[in-house]
Amino acid sequence: MTAHPYAFLAVFAAVAVAFPVVLLGVAQLWFRFFQPPKPGPVKNDVYECGIESTGDSWIQFKAHYYLYAILFLIFDVEVLFLLPFAVAFTALPAGALVAMAVFILLLAEGLVWAWHRGHLEWK
Repeated sequence: MTAHPYAFLAVFAAVAVAFPVVLLGVAQLWFRFFQPPKPGPVKNDVYECGIESTGDSWIQFKAHYYLYAILFLIFDVEVLFLLPFAVAFTALPAGALVAMAVFILLLAEGLVWAWHRGHLEWK
């Protein structure tokens, strides 16, 4: 008796569904039996380096800082892609030069766009 050709896929799908469901069930049981049922004010208090908090813990944070960080990561990581090209520049064909030129032009376009939108100005 031979197995059906799709039997492996059925077993794989069953395991793929059962694995997270079992883990979620274990997490639910863990939550139910090991978490204190009524956390007190001490547990809900903000803890910062052993110093008691004073004032409101909700502060308004400027989103511009995230934008600067994202722009830095984009251009920093993309410039890292230029290193292997620079190392193997003489051994690459002309198609690689064209591909890298397109890459650099897209990177420059992103920089000009960010500059034009005023995202590079510190506010």
